[in-house]
Amino acid sequence: MPCGHLAELGIVAAQGREGLKNLLTIIADEKDERLPIDARASLIVLAAQLQALQMMIGSIEKRIIAQHRASEESRRVATVPGIGTLGASAITATVTDPSAFRSGRDFAAWIGLVPRQDSTGGKQRLGPISKQGDRYLRRLLVVGAHSVLRRAKQNPEKYPWLAQLLARRPFKVVAVALANKMARVAWALLAKGGTYRAPVLAAA
Repeated sequence: MPCGHLAELGIVAAQGREGLKNLLTIIADEKDERLPIDARASLIVLAAQLQALQMMIGSIEKRIIAQHRASEESRRVATVPGIGTLGASAITATVTDPSAFRSGRDFAAWIGLVPRQDSTGGKQRLGPISKQGDRYLRRLLVVGAHSVLRRAKQNPEKYPWLAQLLARRPFKVVAVALANKMARVAWALLAKGGTYRAPVLAAA
């Protein structure tokens, strides 16, 4: 990446798209004397590869958005907080027949978002999640859950039930539990129709 090479020359920028844009501008500006001629020649090649990759990604994103908008199922699944366009498109493309799963729990288990069950002395213990099944969907759901939980920490009054969970359990544990719930809700929407409705917090 150009960022690392420029940093070696003492040229840095903020993280994110704007920072990268600034660095690409420096590389393209032949009047900027901070870059030696040979370094600029090499970095121009890397910058061109990066810009070509960005164009390809942009083209793919447009296709995904178009497919999402054309799919009634994908639009309904996207109403689940944390799933979004990319997650909804991936789920609906993968789950073409929701009846292949008996329940939302079976779907979550297929993705690998339910705890492994270990039995000892007649007692059942729930361990870490199995991480079996569709790794890509699992990653999308867990990342989406992290996003929802960050919003819940900033605005607990809007997510009271999540705020209560976060007060009792570690962040990562709650994130996996939320991803599990998101998977179950997504299956229910595909199997039974409708759109997402936020849970109502029971009175204390």
